[in-house]
Amino acid sequence: INLFRSNWSSDERLEGKVVVITGANTGIGKETAIDLAKRGAEKVIMACRDMEKANAAVKDIIESSGNKNVVCMKLDLSDSKSIREFAEAVNKDEPKLNILINNAGVMVCPYGKTADGFEMQIGVNHLGHFLLTYLLLDLIKKSAPARIINVSSMAHAWGSINLEDLNSEKHYNKNKAYAQSKLANVLFTHSLAKRIEGTGVTTYSLHPGVVQTELGRHLNSFQQIVMKVISPFTKNSVQGAQTTIYCAVEPSLEKENGRYYSDCAAANCSAAAKDDNVAEKLWELSCRLLSIMWE
Repeated sequence: INLFRSNWSSDERLEGKVVVITGANTGIGKETAIDLAKRGAEKVIMACRDMEKANAAVKDIIESSGNKNVVCMKLDLSDSKSIREFAEAVNKDEPKLNILINNAGVMVCPYGKTADGFEMQIGVNHLGHFLLTYLLLDLIKKSAPARIINVSSMAHAWGSINLEDLNSEKHYNKNKAYAQSKLANVLFTHSLAKRIEGTGVTTYSLHPGVVQTELGRHLNSFQQIVMKVISPFTKNSVQGAQTTIYCAVEPSLEKENGRYYSDCAAANCSAAAKDDNVAEKLWELSCRLLSIMWE
C-alpha cells in the first residue's frame, strides 16, 4: 500500500490547450504528458535535451494517450543559447501557450558547470527555467487563462539561498546545492505570482512526492539504501505526476496564485520559502546572471 497516494481525480478536458513540458521523456514528465494528451490537449510539446530518448517517448505517449498531437523539441536547460532557440521557435510557430510545466531537473549530481558557467543544479533547475519562462511569458499572457507550473520538492525545506555564492564556487555540497535550487523554484513562483497578478496567468510550485525515477542516479549508496527502505511508501511515476496534473487542470486553482502544493492540495512551504526579501534579491540576481531585464 502507499500511504501518500492521493485520491484526486478529474475528468477535466484540455481541448484547445497547448502545453509545454520540460524534461518530458522519462519519469513524472512523461506521465504528465500522457495524462494531458489523454485529456485532449490540442498540442503537447515535450522540451527535451536527449532527442533520441524524446522521439521514443513521443511514440509511447501517442500510443498510450491516443492523441497524435504530441511532438518533441530540443531544449538544453544548461545552455542559454538552446533555451533562446527553443523559445524563439515556440513564439514563432505557436499561436498560443496555455500551460508551461517547468519539470526538468538534475538532482544531487557531482559538481559541474553549465555552458554559461553556472553550477549545474541551480543552472538547470532554477536559472534555465527562469529564462525559459521570461522568454515565453508574452505568448502565455496572450493565451490567458494560462498556467505556469514549477516542479519543486520538499527538499526546498533544507535549502537556503546563498546570494553571495549562488554557484557554489567557494564550497560545493551536492545536497545543499540541490535543496537551494528547489527553494529557488518556490521563491521564483512567489515573485512571479506578484508580477502576473491580474493577467489571467497563474503560477504554482509543488512537491511531487518521493518518486523513484532516473533522477536518483547520483544518490550515494547510503541514500540508495534509504530509498529501498522507504520504497513501499514512495510513488511510482504515475502517482508522482498527480500533483503536477492537479496544478495544470484543477478548475478551483484558477483563483489561486503563487501557492505551493503537495499530494494534490495546498501545502505549507518552509519559512525560507516565504521570505519575500530573499525572493526579490534572488530575482534581481537571476536577471543579472542571465543579462535580462525583467521588472
